[in-house]
Amino acid sequence: MISKKSQQYGWIIVFCSFLMLWVTNGLTLSGLTVFDKPILDEMSWKVGGLKFRDFITLMGTGLLAPFVGGIADKIGVRIPMMISIVTLSAGYFLYSTIESLTMVYLIHFLFAITLASGGLVINVMLVSRWFLENRGAALGLALVGTSMGNALFPQINTYLLSMYGWRDSFQIVALVPLLMIPIIFFVIQEKPTDSTDDNSSTEQSKKDIPGMEYFEAIRTTNFWVITLIAMSTFYSILAFSAHLVLYMIVQGFTKEMAAGGVGVLFMLGIIGKSAFGFLADRVDKKTVFTFNLGLMFIGTLCIVWAKQILFWPAVIMVGFGWGGLYTLLQLLSANIFGNKALGKILGTVTILDAFGGGMGIWLTGVLYDSTGSYATSFNIIAALVGLSFVLSFFVNEKKGYQYA
Repeated sequence: MISKKSQQYGWIIVFCSFLMLWVTNGLTLSGLTVFDKPILDEMSWKVGGLKFRDFITLMGTGLLAPFVGGIADKIGVRIPMMISIVTLSAGYFLYSTIESLTMVYLIHFLFAITLASGGLVINVMLVSRWFLENRGAALGLALVGTSMGNALFPQINTYLLSMYGWRDSFQIVALVPLLMIPIIFFVIQEKPTDSTDDNSSTEQSKKDIPGMEYFEAIRTTNFWVITLIAMSTFYSILAFSAHLVLYMIVQGFTKEMAAGGVGVLFMLGIIGKSAFGFLADRVDKKTVFTFNLGLMFIGTLCIVWAKQILFWPAVIMVGFGWGGLYTLLQLLSANIFGNKALGKILGTVTILDAFGGGMGIWLTGVLYDSTGSYATSFNIIAALVGLSFVLSFFVNEKKGYQYA
């Protein structure tokens, strides 16, 4: 049982995870996209060449995540979080000095370390340790940080870009991650027993953690269905969000409106994460999960079929649906597999969803370079979300660790 005092401190942990995700995800993903146009103009690179950086980030994250998750299962999350902050700050500073794509790719390997050490897996582990009741709400609020970062950093960086140019802006933003250092050192605690008088040994505590062992989990149908859904939807949403600014400019929107489009997408994600997280604590989680995927599917179809006519409603549906789905993916994983090996399990899921996300961003750029249009890319996005919607019916919570 988690004491009442620990439950109260748990909400402080949620806020810390919110801040961590706000910084790490916001700066490594959508926060970078507003710099694409001036970088492409100055360097005369192709879109596909530049966007390959994101494949490196996400594929690197996927490959590192099981390793980092396994370490965090043993030593906790604070050391990985510190590594995350240092690599993020260093990467942004180095961006101000780039002269070649090779250097960009090396920087994005640093960003892979950033996301593996202080992104989704680490923070889901941390929050899940603090909550049994209200876990959906807690995860939803923490994961709002990803959308908040992806919504606000494009606006902040667009302002800095207009004032200082892209190289100086990178140097300024490099200071932001360092603000997390005192929070990691002095506020974040690993689990509720850190705040109570529980003197049980580490080994005994490990045995008492409920959940499946790693190899038990990866032999289940649930694991592979969740992994395939994660891979397909990460391909879709990251391709969509990473190319949204360029897509809107091609469609005739201003740069400010394009940045605003990214803001709308992720602000709706914020609402979706918190609203559906609370809802999932009160109604059937799988129903909420499937509804989110259906909403995303309708939104992607609107863009494919109606283009500009239904553009803004489509962005709203995709953002709102993705926000809820993002929370439910983590919540269902924690509920089905438990906390015993959650770091390794989520890390393994991350290998494929990161591969999907990286391929989505890169391949969408390559297809645009070769066809001069985003039509083919957006058809692929809609098809993958539709596939995920069908797969969602095969998730079975009654085959989770509680029923073993």
